[in-house]
Amino acid sequence: MRTVTLGPEGTYSHRAASAIADDDEIGFRQSVTSIVEAVATGEYDRGIVPIENSIEGSVTESLDAVAEYDVAIVREIVTPIRHALLAQGPEFDTIASHSQALAQCRSYLEREYPDATLEAVASTAQGVEFAREDPSVAGIGHPANADIENGLEVLAEDIQDQDSNATRFFALAPADERSTGGGKSTFVVYPNANYPGLLLELLEPFAERDINLSRVESRPSGQRLGDYVFHIDVEAGLYESRTIEALEDIEELAEKGWVRRLGSYDLEHVVE
Repeated sequence: MRTVTLGPEGTYSHRAASAIADDDEIGFRQSVTSIVEAVATGEYDRGIVPIENSIEGSVTESLDAVAEYDVAIVREIVTPIRHALLAQGPEFDTIASHSQALAQCRSYLEREYPDATLEAVASTAQGVEFAREDPSVAGIGHPANADIENGLEVLAEDIQDQDSNATRFFALAPADERSTGGGKSTFVVYPNANYPGLLLELLEPFAERDINLSRVESRPSGQRLGDYVFHIDVEAGLYESRTIEALEDIEELAEKGWVRRLGSYDLEHVVE
């Protein structure tokens, strides 16, 4: 199963990808958009992208990419996030990591390293690599990324602001592998309209059929200011009659735009 995710090796995305593929089948990209594109074009069988963190919320690049490219969601993977401060020693002046990781450790960093320069990089693993190469840099990543033989040690563990920190990942596949079976479903709705009560009308078909919405989020459509695309996760399969009926109502409301069914899927937890 050729799988692509955010690199380099050692990212939390890499840990999530290991749940569905062997390491020798995992490739890496430096952006979520390039991962989704690689799956949409058939270059890879699967792509693993972060979709939401329990502290910092949704990953907007992922939302925009799955709306832009025709792909299927075939699995949801949730992995706990355990951040550690990694460096060659206690003396450094820069802390490098992914912007989400820096934000998830904000309180700790402000309290313990108020004078350090915070540098956002492409991934947690890239920050760790910088720390491995430069003694003036510390990285934030999983403690398993420490390598004493190469001079990198764990200075502090579990530095995230919330103990319950976890990230949801979507496992993506080519569109022709889209499934209607699963406990959850995701779709993207572009109404191509804007009037009072529009959002309420989009939500009512689910409430009327006792379908729980686990996430509703709007993103700019890019067409004009104040025009939005809606991402909706529901706790029901696309095979269920109630879901089919609700989507029929949604498609009527979005007759000037479009509705994309990204698929149904089940949840898997990655434990350490």
